[in-house]
Amino acid sequence: MTSFLDLHVPGEPLLIPNPWDAGSAGLFQALGAKALATTSAGFAATLGHADSGVTLDQVLQHCQLVCDAVGIPVSADLENGYAKDPGPSYAAAAATGLAGASIEDWSGSAVYPPAEAVERVRAARTAAPDLVLTGRAEGRLRGDGPLTDLIDRLNAYAEAGADVLYAPVVTDLDELRTLVKEVSRPVNALLLPGMTIPSLADIGIARISVGGQLAWAAWNGAAVAARDFLAGNVDWLAQAGEGRTAAGLVIG
Repeated sequence: MTSFLDLHVPGEPLLIPNPWDAGSAGLFQALGAKALATTSAGFAATLGHADSGVTLDQVLQHCQLVCDAVGIPVSADLENGYAKDPGPSYAAAAATGLAGASIEDWSGSAVYPPAEAVERVRAARTAAPDLVLTGRAEGRLRGDGPLTDLIDRLNAYAEAGADVLYAPVVTDLDELRTLVKEVSRPVNALLLPGMTIPSLADIGIARISVGGQLAWAAWNGAAVAARDFLAGNVDWLAQAGEGRTAAGLVIG
């Protein structure tokens, strides 16, 4: 049986959709996804909160629901572990049935100093030895992290036990190519406008995720339909029929 980590093949990237609830997870599995990764922002929006506005208990319950809804590997966006000591958070996450989880080096107000960030990765690894652990370097997402710093951090996270490496919003192909060459583990890339899947495959990316963007696309569809309805229009009902068909892939 192919393991979750084995699905990460440089040059043949795993396309990993990011569900925001159990229903969307089931839909993405029915459409052929080989694995899933939760989105912290997309999940938070279902509760009416901004990203990072949920508790660890809420996230763990969400992970359990998603894992129970599908029969494919699920990785979780656990942000920074929701605690000063992330170890217990990752042990609890592993108990939900997750195949993987990420840990980022953002405290909520600043990027952790390198040594502290490494110890946090090591704590997560020790607490959850069977999870495919994704080490995230947040510098570029949170400001203007130099590529060299991101690479140094990611290699240090790999040495501390990370299986997959990820620097969100590094979008320049030349930078991504350098990152792939200079780090020691498979690399995840965030697909953003202007990027293509073949170009990311060509430079050796092993996994491609979309963060909250599928959730935002669904929110946009709901907003457009509701806006039309409130304006007295009925054309959106055709889209509702297509949505019911899609839901039928999950709920029968």
